Amino acid sequence: MSNEQAANGKPADPMEAFRDMRDNYLDAWAKAMVQTVNTDAYARTSGTVLDTYLSASSPFREAVEKAMLRVLEQLSMPSRADFVALADRVTNIEMHLDDMDAKLDRIEKLLTKPATAASNRNPRSTETSRQKKQKAKGAK
Repeated sequence: MSNEQAANGKPADPMEAFRDMRDNYLDAWAKAMVQTVNTDAYARTSGTVLDTYLSASSPFREAVEKAMLRVLEQLSMPSRADFVALADRVTNIEMHLDDMDAKLDRIEKLLTKPATAASNRNPRSTETSRQKKQKAKGAK
């Protein structure tokens, strides 16, 4: 038995030194990268690279979009523009339905107010038409 195994009760691990070295290496790289990324020069460089990429890829993207549109038309499938137009129409319908609902609520309130006020003034007005007919027959 080795001294290390006897000291902590665990068998000796020959890879432990490599794991420690790897962890220290990764920690050092992480600290260096955080310091590098947080500089203004890095932000400017990243912005320049991104602008260049977007400028260079724009013609290719447009060509791919046109080709995809033609393929979708040939397959009788909807395009992104078709979905956007449909979503606009559905939104418009929803807004009209909400407006109609609000108007119906106002009409309902206006119609229920006079009936409630009349029933509060004349307690006999709650009689049904059948009761009124029976009273009329009884008076004859």
